[in-house]
Amino acid sequence: MAEKGTHSVEKIGGTSMAATATLFDNVLIAGRSGPDLYNRIFVVSAYAGMTNLLLENKKTGEPGVYGRFVADDESNDGWRAAMEAVRTAMRERNAEMFVRPASRAEADAFVDERLDAVTACLDDLARLRSHGRFCVKEQLVTVRELLAGLGEAHSAHSTALLLRDRDVNARFVDLTLWNEEDPRTLDERVTEAFAEIDLATTLPIVTGYAGCTGGMVRRYARGYTEMTFSRIAVMTGAREAIIHKEFHLSSADPKLVGVDKARKIGRTNYDVADQLANLGMEAIHPGAGRGLRQTDIPLRVRNTFDRQDAGTLVRGDYVSEEPRVEIITGIRQMQALQFFEQDMVGVKGYDATILDVLTRHGIWIVSKSSNANTITHYLSASAGAVKKVITDLEERYPDAAISAHPVAMVAAIGSDISRPGLVGDALRALDDAGIGVIAIQHQIRNVDVQFIVESPDFERAVCVLHNALIEDVRDAEDTASGRRAA
Repeated sequence: MAEKGTHSVEKIGGTSMAATATLFDNVLIAGRSGPDLYNRIFVVSAYAGMTNLLLENKKTGEPGVYGRFVADDESNDGWRAAMEAVRTAMRERNAEMFVRPASRAEADAFVDERLDAVTACLDDLARLRSHGRFCVKEQLVTVRELLAGLGEAHSAHSTALLLRDRDVNARFVDLTLWNEEDPRTLDERVTEAFAEIDLATTLPIVTGYAGCTGGMVRRYARGYTEMTFSRIAVMTGAREAIIHKEFHLSSADPKLVGVDKARKIGRTNYDVADQLANLGMEAIHPGAGRGLRQTDIPLRVRNTFDRQDAGTLVRGDYVSEEPRVEIITGIRQMQALQFFEQDMVGVKGYDATILDVLTRHGIWIVSKSSNANTITHYLSASAGAVKKVITDLEERYPDAAISAHPVAMVAAIGSDISRPGLVGDALRALDDAGIGVIAIQHQIRNVDVQFIVESPDFERAVCVLHNALIEDVRDAEDTASGRRAA
């Protein structure tokens, strides 16, 4: 690992990338000139929606180029039409961003070169598949990796070009390995890419996707950009890692509790960031956070649209001065998988088998609990996926009673939530609101409390707990502070 430097490594999310003018005004340039423009490395995501067109829609599952290619046979050209839709979208994005005709032409030529090359690869693979005797299933993983890198290559190349149009010495750093046959580890790729870059005079714009052994999408799914960002920070010895998002890291979703009631967290630690990632509300991918935490690199989460605000600082050693809840969040739709076996008492192996089946089906375990004869897993998964798990478990344990129920989870999270009476206050608030609690999970570490409720009660439960554990406490602190001042 490199010694600590004076530079920052900054990751820009897809929504922020799409707001190009704001991004330049608030982040990339932000009033800087001369040497102040440098000693920063930017790792960029694809423009919002582009990876959906290339792979599949993250929320709806609607297939993109990859999904169409997997589904198509030799008589179906759906993937080619999907690829042309990507070309149109990228060219339209270029048209919106570039003022200089020469720069736009260069950006379009880059897009065409990359898309044409990947299209040729898919054409070859499609012809091979049409023969029937060739199995291309193994190559589909490579196809997915190849397609994923196109979005970040487009955004990084265009951003560097736009910066050069503004007389910034920006360099497009392409980690996608799109036309090379000798993949290396991610750390090797990063070390090689930055070996001869002078950060004091050059502004690197780096692809969030990196071609490397093991495959970024295979290993990290859609969180690969943050892994690239994290490893660059670690390998170059960054002073600070910064993530630019379209929102502040807030005490709750402002859309649920109200913009006037949600507040920026300001400071927290990596333990809290891990809990948020576990619930799908990622401040940072847990794998990415691990590297930063281990090398003592602080993480700052900033709002792209709030230039003056310093954002929320995440450190490994931070603990709030007074025990308090920092954020209320959760999962709106999940499944409670309940496994009951009367003969379980004193017998080992049940839990290991259940975990093995859940792992084989790729099910995300949010939390679990057990007693003498019942093991309950709270799963972030669809009812259909959990039904397959139940079928497998029933084959292994025909005498067990196995069921799944839709539930929601609302969690109160903070760097130290050991305040006496906190759980009691929460339960009273939920009861007063007529919200029944199915189960509670409270760990000894005092970082989170999870309340399992009925799915239709999710939004009200978030609002009720935010009011009771954050707003009321804040109001009480403000009142006490006013009295002391008087």
